[in-house]
Amino acid sequence: MTASIGRDTRRRASMPAWLVILVVQAPRGAAAQPLTAPAVPQHADEEKTPARSSAFDRDFQSAVASYEAKNYQQAQKQLEPLVGRLPDNFDVNELMGLVYAAEGQDAKANRFLVSAVRLKPDSAAARTNLAVNLARLGRSALAESEFKKAAQLEPDSFDSNHNLGEFYVRAGNLPAAIPYLKRAQIADPSSYANGYDLALACAQTERYPEARAQIKALLAKDDTAELHNLLGEVEEKAGNYLAAAGEHERAAHLEASEKNIFDWGSELLLHQALDPALEVFRHGVERYPTSAKMQIGLGLALYARGQYDEAVKALSLSTDLEPSDPKPYLFLAKAYDVSTTQADEVTARLRRFVELEPRDARAQFYYAMSLWKGKRDQSQPVNLGEIESLLKKAITLDPAFAPAHLELGILCASQRKYVEAIREYEQAVKLDPKLPDAHYRLAQACVRTKQNERAQREFALYDRMHKEQVAETERRRSEIKQFIYTMKGGG
Repeated sequence: MTASIGRDTRRRASMPAWLVILVVQAPRGAAAQPLTAPAVPQHADEEKTPARSSAFDRDFQSAVASYEAKNYQQAQKQLEPLVGRLPDNFDVNELMGLVYAAEGQDAKANRFLVSAVRLKPDSAAARTNLAVNLARLGRSALAESEFKKAAQLEPDSFDSNHNLGEFYVRAGNLPAAIPYLKRAQIADPSSYANGYDLALACAQTERYPEARAQIKALLAKDDTAELHNLLGEVEEKAGNYLAAAGEHERAAHLEASEKNIFDWGSELLLHQALDPALEVFRHGVERYPTSAKMQIGLGLALYARGQYDEAVKALSLSTDLEPSDPKPYLFLAKAYDVSTTQADEVTARLRRFVELEPRDARAQFYYAMSLWKGKRDQSQPVNLGEIESLLKKAITLDPAFAPAHLELGILCASQRKYVEAIREYEQAVKLDPKLPDAHYRLAQACVRTKQNERAQREFALYDRMHKEQVAETERRRSEIKQFIYTMKGGG
C-alpha cells in the first residue's frame, strides 16, 4: 500500500505553477494477494491457529474492500477490532492510517503510519505513506526525511523518486526536484505527468535545452496542446520568437482553449505582429465572450495599434467581467491617459477599483487622475480638494510612488502653491531621477519663485533626458510587455 504525490494522469498547463495536491491512493493489489499478520507475541487466548489466521484474512480483506470502495467509515469499523487484538500488526496499522488519511483525519492517521514504519522500517511504501501524512500536517522537514529514506530504499523505483521530486516541486526547490524527476522518468519513460513536471521544472530553472528535449520526447508519444504550449513558453524564454509563436499557434489549433488562444495572441503582440494579434484576440472574444482575460488581450492589441478609444471600451468591459481582478484597472487607467473618451464610465470603474482595493496606492492615484483629467478635458468643474486628498492618500499608502508626488506637485502649482509644489517635485525626482516631466515642472516652479539659476539647471536636465528618453511608442511597448508577462504569470 503506497501513497503518492501529484500523480495526475494529465497535468494541465493552465494550472498554477507547481500546484501539487497530496493524495493518498488506494492500496495497489491489496485484495489480490493474501495479507497475513506477521509474527507477534502470542497470548494464551490468542494462539495462532489456521482458523484464526483465516478469520483475520477474511476480516482484513473486508476492510481492504471497503477502503477500495471509498467506504472509509465502514473500513474503520472493520479495522478497530483488529487494532485492538493485533496492535503490532504492520498491515492493520498501515491500512488504519490510510483510512484516517482518506477521511482527512491526518493527526489520527499519523499514529498508525508511524507504527507501520516502526514495524517495517525497510518498507519504502510505508515511509512514503508517512511522508505524505507529515507533509499534510505541515511537518516538512520530517516529511522530506521520510521521502528520502523511501528513495534510498528503492533507488530505482518510479514512485519513490517521483514522490520526492514532487515534494521538492511543492516546496519550490526546483533544482533539488530535477534529479529525482529524472530518475523517475528513467524508471518509467511513459509517465506523462512526471515528464511534464520535469520539463516544467527545467524551464522554470532556465535549463531550456533540457526542457526542450524532454518536451519533444513527450510529443513523440503524445501530441498534446499543452506540450506545444509549454514548448512555446520555453522557446520564448530562450529567445526563439518565431518558434514560440509557431508552437502557441499549434496549441491553439489542437485545443482552442481560452489559455491557448490568449497565449498565441500574446506571443504575436509581444513581438509586434499587431494585425495578426488583433485577429487572434477578436476570434478569442467571439469564442469566449465572457472572458475578462480575452477582453484584456483585445484591449492591449488595440492600444498597441493606437486605437485608444476601442482599447478603453475593451478594457472597461474586462473590469466588469472580473471586478475583483486589479490588473485590468491598471491598464485601463494607462489607456485612459491617452484617450479620455467615456470619461464617466471610466471614472465609475476606477471608483470601484478604490472600493475593492482601498489599501492600493495605485487605485487611489488612478481614480484621482480620472476625476482630474476627465473633467479637465471636458471643461467641467473639478473637485480639487477630493483629488488632493486621493493623491495624498496614495502617497501615505506608498511613500515611494513617484508619479503621485509629481501629480500632487502639479496640483499645488495649479493653485499657485509653488513652495509645496517644489517640495513634491523634489521628492518625485529623488524617487525617480529619470522622470523628465518632474525636472521640467520643477524648473517652471523655480522660475515662479525666482530661483533662475536652479531653473536653468533643471531645464537643461530635462532637455538632456528628453532627448535620451525612449520614444513614446517604445514606452508603451514596454508597458504592454510587462502587462502580458504579469497576465501570463498570474494564469
